[in-house]
Amino acid sequence: MITIAHLITGLQTGGAETMLAKLVRAMDGRRFRNVVISMTDGGSIASELAGRGVQLRSLEMKRGVADPRGLARLVRLLRTERPDVLQTWLYHADLMGTIAGRIAGVPRIAWNLRCSDMNRPNYRWMSRNLPLLLARLSGLPDAVIVNSVAGRAVHESYGYRPRRWQLIPNGFDTERFRPRLQERAALRAELGLPRDAILIGLPARLDPMKDHCGFLAAAATLALREPSVHFVLMGAGLEAGNPAVMRMVGACGLADRVTLLGERRDMDRVLPALDVATLSSAFGEGFPNVLGEAMACGVPCVSTDVGDAAMIVGGTGVIVEPRDPVALAMGWRHMLRLGPEGRIALGADARARVLASFSLPVIAASYEAFYGDLAQPCDHPAAPALPDCA
Repeated sequence: MITIAHLITGLQTGGAETMLAKLVRAMDGRRFRNVVISMTDGGSIASELAGRGVQLRSLEMKRGVADPRGLARLVRLLRTERPDVLQTWLYHADLMGTIAGRIAGVPRIAWNLRCSDMNRPNYRWMSRNLPLLLARLSGLPDAVIVNSVAGRAVHESYGYRPRRWQLIPNGFDTERFRPRLQERAALRAELGLPRDAILIGLPARLDPMKDHCGFLAAAATLALREPSVHFVLMGAGLEAGNPAVMRMVGACGLADRVTLLGERRDMDRVLPALDVATLSSAFGEGFPNVLGEAMACGVPCVSTDVGDAAMIVGGTGVIVEPRDPVALAMGWRHMLRLGPEGRIALGADARARVLASFSLPVIAASYEAFYGDLAQPCDHPAAPALPDCA
């Protein structure tokens, strides 16, 4: 049996965390033993994984605080678990895992890159500069997984030169995320809206990369022409009690046209109730999960052209330029002009596309093949010494 230790910053709801949770549940337990190591405590996904029998460990580090005791704990844990492969997820885990893995003598280390252009000036000093440091260290891991073509191109521009690139897209649970016609009336009743209200939704946490300001500007444009349209924002930071978000909504004249749902654990109920799902990101996306989940629910998408969004959507939706609220509003108008039957037909095509190329069994099989190959003894050249990063 091959043991895979997965190191990740935390287990809050996010693209990388969600994909990790889906992956360890889908992998063949007869061939692979998965251990998930979180640098921080808790998180909404932790209880879900524990309930499914996945082994969880925590380094008990505080978010945003560099703690050398966490590194020592990780070294001890790796020596105890003796994984065949250490898979790190996201930049901070890449750095910490590479150091600890080398000290603990882990045979194989792989990084997992989950974003593309993160527009570094929007983030703290460490987050801005960590990708550039890791570029200098990118020859150390045995392989670097990317979930998007766009992500590889951006990281190559940073100077990443790994010994092996491996492209594995995100995968989606098409049993959980599927069309549910009954949820249309249920969500509208929950929101106090008419049964025939048209819902356009943005599933995205509050973050500069998601461009909620651009979404609301487009919504204000469309709302002037389409009185039956209502907009739903869901994700961490988008609770109705957030005064900053409420001010943004009010400034656009949308107080009675926008509902804030906050972070939802029942996205498999919410997404099928939408008429159109939207990704309005300005930058930073690699392989956006929200597009695949909405498409699996039979909901057509309007997305900005970020990361691999255009490849994911294909001909089943509309792609517009980022940071262009007018273009986004026009994309929505195109969907509205299709009428209910046209949107249903387009949504069926979207689900078929996910089933064929991005279903969870297909993607889990790709990870299993990769790990099986990586764990095999071979004449692989030894990792180079740590470079001088001064």
